[in-house]
Amino acid sequence: MAIDRSAGLRWLGAALLVLSLGACGRSVTSTPGEAPNLKKWVADVRARPAPPLDPLPVMQQFETFEYAAQDMRDPFSDAWSNPDGGSGLRPDPNRRKEPLEQYPLDSLDMIGTIGTGPGLVALVMAPDRVTHRIRPGAYLGQSDGRVTSVHEDKIELVELVPDGAGGWLERPASIALEDQ
Repeated sequence: MAIDRSAGLRWLGAALLVLSLGACGRSVTSTPGEAPNLKKWVADVRARPAPPLDPLPVMQQFETFEYAAQDMRDPFSDAWSNPDGGSGLRPDPNRRKEPLEQYPLDSLDMIGTIGTGPGLVALVMAPDRVTHRIRPGAYLGQSDGRVTSVHEDKIELVELVPDGAGGWLERPASIALEDQ
């Protein structure tokens, strides 16, 4: 009985499919006079005048500029750089970087000193909370800062900074012992 019922459902489904496809096949314009209101509407729309076009935008007049600096120095020329490599101050690219040169100078803290007189050694704490011993000649900070002297309350150093014209300038700097 289940076979007969499923066969009947298949026949019923097929009949519905044929009827629905037959209804879709009818064309609106195939028979004249079926849609007079549609033809009238299309004719009315075509008879309307076209809407006016937007006016063209007004072209803006730009003020002309005459370049009169031909006789001045060219800022992009090699006049700013030192073409012979220079014999002035310059960081040593072959020098091995020291551990405290990876940190900005203002992130380093002097926390004390060890020793006396010419053997005075400064204690500097890096941002990673590691304490380093610093003597004159050591390097600190990201600007090639070389320690020139160590005092009980501060470390003095000289940094090499670019001067903007292809050269380098020495700039004094210091790290002071902070009161805790």
